[in-house]
Order: sequence, then C-alpha cells, then structure tokens
Amino acid sequence: MYNTVIFKVENGICSITLNRPDVFNSFNEELSAEFIDALKKAGKDENVRVVIISGHGKAFCSGQDLKDIKNHEGERSLADSVLRRYNPMILAIRDMAKPIICKLNGVAAGAGASLALACDIIIAAETATLIEVFANVGLVPDSGSSFFLPRLVGYNKAFELITLASKVSAKEAQELGIIYKVVAAEELDGAVNELASRYAAGPTKTYGMIKKMLNKAYTATLPEMLQYEAYCQEIAGKSEDYKEGVAAFTGKRKPQFKGK
Repeated sequence: MYNTVIFKVENGICSITLNRPDVFNSFNEELSAEFIDALKKAGKDENVRVVIISGHGKAFCSGQDLKDIKNHEGERSLADSVLRRYNPMILAIRDMAKPIICKLNGVAAGAGASLALACDIIIAAETATLIEVFANVGLVPDSGSSFFLPRLVGYNKAFELITLASKVSAKEAQELGIIYKVVAAEELDGAVNELASRYAAGPTKTYGMIKKMLNKAYTATLPEMLQYEAYCQEIAGKSEDYKEGVAAFTGKRKPQFKGK
C-alpha cells in the first residue's frame, strides 16, 4: 500500500509506522504524503478506534530529511513545505476524533518532536529523547512545536529547549509532563498495546468530543467552555455508549462499549 509507511489495522487498533529507518525516519516528500494519507484513512475507517504512531528502527523521527532539502536547494520554499506537508499532518492528528498514542521508540528531533507533541498521549522507551533541533540549523520551530511546547512546560522552559536545542531524556520529559509513561525498551510494545487495547474498548465518540473540548479550551473563555460542555454533554447523553455505561454501572458489570 505504501513505500515509506507501514499501515495495519487489527482489533480496532490502527498502527502507522514511519518506515525510513536508514535515515532515522526523516521526512521527504514521499513519506509526508503517505503519512498524511494514512492519517486520513485511519480517521475515516469506522473500525479504527485508536491510532498508534511509531517509527521503524532505532529512531522515532528525526524531522525533515536535510539531504532531501539539499538536493532541491533553490527549487523549494520552506513556507510552502510547512504549509503543504507538515501542517496537514499535525492538523489531521489534532482533528481526528480518536485517541492517538505516540510510541516513542527513539529520538524525536525537529518536526519529529513536533509530531510526538501533537499526539494525545506518549509512551516512551527509557532510551528515547526529544530535541527541538531547529535553531541548530538557523530555523525556527514548526509543525506545531511553538504551540504545544509552551503550553506543556511554560514559556521559559520552552525558550530554553528551543533556543539551546537541549536534548530531553524520556525521564525528564515525563517529569515535565510531556510524557505519560516511560518503560524499558523491551517493554514498550507491551505497554503501548495495553493502552491501545484500553482505548479501543472505550467510548470512542466520547474520546473524540473530549479532544475537541480540550483543543477549544486553548482559546475559549470560561463561559464559552461551560456552554460548550453542556452542548457536548447533550450529544454524549444520547449515545449508545452512555446507555451501555449506565446499564453496566447499575448491573455491576464491565461496560461493553461499541464506540457509538
């Protein structure tokens, strides 16, 4: 199906794996196009209830393939590249009404770090690292890092991490509130699959509305959010999963959500 992406759907879990391990899964034109297509496919597939994004090999994603840029030097606009290739993938992740897990198996640098930050929740191998490497090549952060990072760690820490291109270990990122869980490298598959299975068995439509609510909360006022909560709660209250949740609670059993 794809040359640079491994796409698999099983038991409600969609795995999208960046597959250019020889260049640490850095983005070229083909990978970015295929990755965007894979995200769209996962978003439209009703059988998909949770998505895992990971990288094949030692790295998660090292950002833009600088050799690819060098090969096309003078032929490309960086603004066009950001608008056409990177922004659509970040928006696809944030707008998808399903939980998206980042399986951080190795280094996430530049746009790769932005990609990790855009996911809803991150589980990392203890050997994984994050680095906002843009300033080292005279560039500013893109792909959402300037949006996500200060909201996660505050302005001053974000300024430090971006301007000094400080490498952040998985453990430090967990302490900063960026990463949900850090495990030994050999335990990463099991930990991610366990969390994915939990989400796949959960109330998918509810998760989707929660994502929209949290995204809206970045810019909305308290009165606006209170109104939006009421609006979303009305929709959730009419779902099949809500009926099942109440029935399971009163029946003292585990709910069998269908994501509807």
